[in-house]
Amino acid sequence: MSRNFNVWLSGFRDSIADYGYYIDFEKVHRNVDGIKVELNILNSLIGSKNIKEDFKALIKRYPETLKCVPLLLAVRANEIYCQDEKGGYLYRFDFGRYSPNSHKYYEDYSYFMEKTGLFDLLENHIINNLVDYATGVETGLDSNGRKNRGGHLMENLVESFIKKAGFIKDKTYFKEMYINQITAKWGIDLSAISNQGKMEKRFDFVIKTNSMVYGIETNFYGGGGSKLNETARSYKTLALETDTIDGFTFVWFTDGKGWTSARNNLEETFDVMNHIYNINDLENGIISEVFV
Repeated sequence: MSRNFNVWLSGFRDSIADYGYYIDFEKVHRNVDGIKVELNILNSLIGSKNIKEDFKALIKRYPETLKCVPLLLAVRANEIYCQDEKGGYLYRFDFGRYSPNSHKYYEDYSYFMEKTGLFDLLENHIINNLVDYATGVETGLDSNGRKNRGGHLMENLVESFIKKAGFIKDKTYFKEMYINQITAKWGIDLSAISNQGKMEKRFDFVIKTNSMVYGIETNFYGGGGSKLNETARSYKTLALETDTIDGFTFVWFTDGKGWTSARNNLEETFDVMNHIYNINDLENGIISEVFV
């Protein structure tokens, strides 16, 4: 029975975000707890009337407190580079290595704190507690992880339906499996989709039944962009190539209102691909129908 693309597309979701998608507070608190002692030591600088000398004395006695500094600037790396407008050259500050008992060392890091505005932040009581401040910074940084978490949301959703259909991980279904692993395990020649072995394609899931091996891709696009057109074209090509391979079928689960902006390319793929499905299809039992 042929399907209507417009009806199928109209069922796409605005979002599949769960409650843990927005901020991973467990990770936030874990990261802050790892430097809580050092942050509390640095708290002694808040409101200092002689902050430059107090800072130098503090890092001389507690050099490990320097590892907190990048986070205070919302930076993940230990090494921070700064172009100095006076000297005209690039400074490298390494907050992961400590070289105490060096006058230049203390002066350089004091200079960094002053020029970045951290001394002003501490000296003028703009903040009251560095642990609370660091928690806020970590929360902001973790929001950048939504893209990665979002990428796994569709995978997790599809996997939940795979399990509900009775497939067992590492026995009848496998996660993140490469072409060469599929060939080695079941002896299927996939050179048609690997450019004669030159490209190492990885599928999000692979399902093995008595009669077929299924390579599965999953994604969800809540927003538009050029990547969607590229994805639709590449999966169209992949679908046509896998049609020539005995014992192997390519299946694509996708969804998201972002496809509205790339509907023409998606429709082209829909027209030539037998196994392209959305979340509605999953909820209506498509896995039990297809993977036999």
